[in-house]
Amino acid sequence: MSPDPSVISAPKLKLHTTTRDDSTVIQCAGGLTAENADALKNHVKSLLPHAKQIVLDLRELTRMDSAGLGAVVGLYISARKANCRFWMINYNTSIKDLLGLTHLLSVFEACAQSGTRIP
Repeated sequence: MSPDPSVISAPKLKLHTTTRDDSTVIQCAGGLTAENADALKNHVKSLLPHAKQIVLDLRELTRMDSAGLGAVVGLYISARKANCRFWMINYNTSIKDLLGLTHLLSVFEACAQSGTRIP
């Protein structure tokens, strides 16, 4: 991981970004909701031109609403257009249920299990 990681805070959301090899890992803590989804989108989109792989580590994310889900889906699409791989790892049961209800679980399931090694 890089020795000088960036930390970004939005209302009730903290983003801690590190880079290792070709992977940029964003650790999300708090809630990804309508009031702060733009902070995540803007941060990740600023990384896309230089990243080969974006990994959202949701281990410390406590909740996600529809705006948060929309932000994640939009980032997935933006990453694909930028020829960047996009992963979500370590999400909790309520986020997994939300992805299942919206039929998006199969899109993000590859690295879903806690403890999955960062690609």
